[in-house]
Amino acid sequence: MSVISDAEFTGFQRFIYEAAGISLSAAKKQMVSGRLAKRLSALGLPAYTQYLALLKSGKSPGEVQTAIDLLTTNETFFFREPKHFEMLHRLATSARERGSPLAVWSAACSTGEEPYSIAMVLAECMPDLHWSVSGSDISDRVLQRARVAHYPLARAQHIPQTYLKRFCLKGRGEQEGTLLVERSLRGHVTFQRLNLNEDTSSMGRFDVIFLRNVLIYFNPETKRRVVERVLSHLKPGGHFFIGHSETLNEVNSSVLQLAPSIYRKAA
Repeated sequence: MSVISDAEFTGFQRFIYEAAGISLSAAKKQMVSGRLAKRLSALGLPAYTQYLALLKSGKSPGEVQTAIDLLTTNETFFFREPKHFEMLHRLATSARERGSPLAVWSAACSTGEEPYSIAMVLAECMPDLHWSVSGSDISDRVLQRARVAHYPLARAQHIPQTYLKRFCLKGRGEQEGTLLVERSLRGHVTFQRLNLNEDTSSMGRFDVIFLRNVLIYFNPETKRRVVERVLSHLKPGGHFFIGHSETLNEVNSSVLQLAPSIYRKAA
C-alpha cells in the first residue's frame, strides 16, 4: 500500500473539516494514514487518492460515515478530570435538597464513559428524584459501543470503589478483564447521533452540559459557532464544563467562569 502523500492528507483534512468542522493539524498525518489503511485494504483500493474519490463521489454514504468515525474517535475513560465530578456532586446534592430534577448532556460523548460517570454521581445523590443523562456524538460506531456499555477493566481505574461495586458487573471467564455497566443505570442514559456543526434542535434543555476535549479540534470561528449552539440548550443558571486544555477566551462571553474549565450561565 502506498504511503499517504501531502496532497492526499490535505484532501482528508478538507473532507473532515467539511463533514465535522474538525481541523486536523499536520501532526495528525500519521494518525490519518494509520486509521484509514485498513479501509483501503478492506475495499481493495491501491491508494488513498482512490478512497478520497469514493468519499467525494456520493455513492457510498455508509463509507462516508465510516471515515468520519475513524477520523473523529478519541480515547476516553471514566471520571476523567475529577474536579468536574466533584462539582457535579455538589450540584446534584443541591438539586436533591431543593427537590428539583436534573438533566445533563454529555456532548461529544465518544464511547460512553463520560455519560455513565455522570449517571453514577446522579444515582448516588438523587436516588428518589428524576434525573437524566443524554449523550451525543457524531460517530455511530462509538455510540453503538456506548449503548452496549461493555468496557475493558483498564478504563475503570478512576471509578470510585463504591461506584464500581454498585454500578458495574465484573466480567468472568471469557469476559475476564472487562466490566459491564448495570442495566438500571443504563436505563437513565440515552444516546443519539449529533453533529455539533449542524442543527441541534433535537436536543432539549439542560441544567448541566459537558463539552470536553473537543473544542481543541475546531478553528476559532467553528469553535465560536459550536459553543453558541450548545449553550442555547443550557438553562439559565446552568453549568457548562469544557476540557482543562480548553478555554472560552474570545469565544463566548455569555457564561461566567467559576473555575478553570467550569462556567455558569446567568440566571
